[in-house]
Amino acid sequence: MAQRLALRQLLSLTPRTLPPRAPVARHSRAFSTSANCKSTFNVQDGSDFQDRVVNNPKPVVVDFHAQWCGPCKILGPRLEKMVAKQEGKVLMAKVDIDDHTDLAIEYEVSAVPTVLAMKNGDVVDKFVGIKDEDQLEAFLKKLIGA
Repeated sequence: MAQRLALRQLLSLTPRTLPPRAPVARHSRAFSTSANCKSTFNVQDGSDFQDRVVNNPKPVVVDFHAQWCGPCKILGPRLEKMVAKQEGKVLMAKVDIDDHTDLAIEYEVSAVPTVLAMKNGDVVDKFVGIKDEDQLEAFLKKLIGA
C-alpha cells in the first residue's frame, strides 16, 4: 500500500515540480595501458605468430588455451601476472587452439593448457597443466636466464 502511494506521488510530479538535478559534467574517457597489457598479446593468425613470437628477439611464453577449458581460466591470469612482474624481459602470446588449430598441431599441443617457452624461434621448455606462482616464476627465470 505504501509502495503504491509513493509510486503515485512520483508519477504525479511534472518536470517543473521535480527536484533540480546537479549538472552532469561530460568528460572524455581516457585509458592507459599497464605493463600487463604491453607484455601480453593475442595471436591473430599464423603470420602474426611468426612475426611476434618466432622472430621476436625477446623470450616469449606461448599459452595455448581454449575458452571452454577450466584450468586455462585459472592458469591464464596467473601466468599474465607473473609475466608482467618480469617488466618486459619476457613476452606472453596467447593462442586459442579452437581458432588456431594449425599452430596447435604444428607445436604438438595435445592437451590444454600447454605453455611453451620460446627463445630465438626455438622451443626451449614446455609444461602442460596448472602450475602455482612459485613454479611459474622458476619457469620464467629459467627462460630469461636470470
